[in-house]
Amino acid sequence: MRCADKYEEAKTEITAIYHENKGRYGYRRITTTLHNRGIHLNHKTVQRLMRQLELACRVRIKKYRSYKGEVGKIAPNLLNRNFYAEKPNQKWVTDVTEFSLFGQKLYLSPILDLHNGYLVSYTIFD
Repeated sequence: MRCADKYEEAKTEITAIYHENKGRYGYRRITTTLHNRGIHLNHKTVQRLMRQLELACRVRIKKYRSYKGEVGKIAPNLLNRNFYAEKPNQKWVTDVTEFSLFGQKLYLSPILDLHNGYLVSYTIFD
């Protein structure tokens, strides 16, 4: 005849805490919650009991959000998509392009004349 399980009450509390928090609590947080409820167990015991009950913490996957809001100043739209210039040196444009070479990021910033598309100057920086 088997003797009664001495952790029966703890197992029911662990299962209740686990399901109350939608499976997002691991053994550390369950141990703290058990201490708050008056059941004092070692964290290793809680971890072993959770393994016996086949309860594992499900980590929420955080979605990647690259949007950081309006960072810096927005330049006024002076060209209004008119990328043609009547004379040289009337309209110059620039942009920054990122390159990843040999594990290092390099940035290229060319200055173009819109009259003929010639490269006036450029800067490479890291």
